[in-house]
Amino acid sequence: MDELWDERVEEFWETADDADPDRALQDMGALVAERPDDDPAALFEWAGVHDFLGLETQAVPLYRQALANGLDGERRPQAVIQLASSLRNIGRAAEAVELLQDMEPDATVGSAREAFLALALHDAGRATEALTVALLALQDSLPLYGKVVGFYARDLRQPGSTAG
Repeated sequence: MDELWDERVEEFWETADDADPDRALQDMGALVAERPDDDPAALFEWAGVHDFLGLETQAVPLYRQALANGLDGERRPQAVIQLASSLRNIGRAAEAVELLQDMEPDATVGSAREAFLALALHDAGRATEALTVALLALQDSLPLYGKVVGFYARDLRQPGSTAG
């Protein structure tokens, strides 16, 4: 049952259209209704469709409930990222920063943690920290200048930095 449900959820996301929000909510709602009310995966997907439709205020408590109910596997790091993004989008950047700073690295989301942390730091008025996080995340992908970019990023943390 879980595998089939997951496949149908994946099919939903492959065809989801934010231009028809009522249909998206209806289709995901039908999938969510197949699961128990406290099912963390269903709560995550329900939060996700709200987030996808720009209804971040409704998505935030759903993400929190999914995480509190034991969301695990690949969905857990995605939920943390998506919750933080939603928090940032509704003007709660400081909460997003805290959530992302506490997040362990995870291969499922790769450098997304750093990308969303940089955005949240920027929105929280911490532009130098945002730039530092972004540059440090980028440095390993630079074949010629990664080392110097890493140096400059770390140097940004110092008072009177010459990197900025």
